[in-house]
Amino acid sequence: MKAVWARGRATVREVYEDLRTGRTVAYTTVMTMMNVLERKGHLRKKAEGRCFRYRPTRPRRQVVGRMVREFVERVFGGSARPLLVHLIEEHDLSAAELDALARRVGKKR
Repeated sequence: MKAVWARGRATVREVYEDLRTGRTVAYTTVMTMMNVLERKGHLRKKAEGRCFRYRPTRPRRQVVGRMVREFVERVFGGSARPLLVHLIEEHDLSAAELDALARRVGKKR
């Protein structure tokens, strides 16, 4: 999804080329994942010559928000607190990052 969001629209080949610069990945794996994302409604494809060009159906923020909500529900029974505690304890956040988080929490009260 990140590769398609970054480009706006992309073919499987374009996403494959983007991904393989950072890690080893099979073309068929990329094609399968893009087809799964299309079936789930995250991507829409349109024939363009001999290939398909995919585009996101929703903005990144909306999809990420939905995925996080589903994750919190599935893994933490709907409570975000254990996730937040884990992230704060397991990741080396700077004092500035912790202060920024505290300000965000303060705004929600």
